[in-house]
Amino acid sequence: MEPTIQVDLNKIDDIIDRYHGNKEALLMIMQDISDIYSHVPPTVIPILVDRLGVKKSMVYSVATFYKTISLEPRGKYIVSVCTGTACHVRGAEKITEALRNKLGVCEDQTTEDRLFTLKAVRCIGCCASGPVITVNHETYGGLDRTAAEKVIDTYKNMPLNGTA
Repeated sequence: MEPTIQVDLNKIDDIIDRYHGNKEALLMIMQDISDIYSHVPPTVIPILVDRLGVKKSMVYSVATFYKTISLEPRGKYIVSVCTGTACHVRGAEKITEALRNKLGVCEDQTTEDRLFTLKAVRCIGCCASGPVITVNHETYGGLDRTAAEKVIDTYKNMPLNGTA
C-alpha cells in the first residue's frame, strides 16, 4: 500500500502565486511541486486546473511529456545513468547493471524504501567524463561498477535530512 502524502495546500498556492497564476508557467509550477513531493500528487491536479484555467488533459500532457515530471512517487534520490553514445561506448550498460543489482530495481522503478529511483537518460552533457551518473543534481563521472556502487553507498549512509 502506498504511503499517504500530506500535501500542504499553502505551499501549492505559494508556488502558483510565484508565477502569478500564469498558465504559461505550468511546467515550472509542476517542477517546483515535484521538487517538494518527488512527484505531482494527484490531489494537486484539480488545483492546477482551477487556479491556472488549464484543462486536465494539459496537466497530464505536460506530466507525461517531460521526464522531470512524474505523477508517481519517486525516490528521494533520482539516480540517472547516461546512456548517450560516449557513455555507452565507455561502459554505461555495466554501470546500469551494477546499479540495478545494488538497488534491486530496474529503470524507472523506485526502491521499496523510496530512497532511490533509477533512470536511464540519453545524455547528461559530460561526454568527456563518461560513463556518468547523476544523483539529483550532483554529477559523478569516469565511473566503473565499483565506483558507481560507492556513490550509492554514500547516499544510503546519509542522514535522512542530509545532502551530498
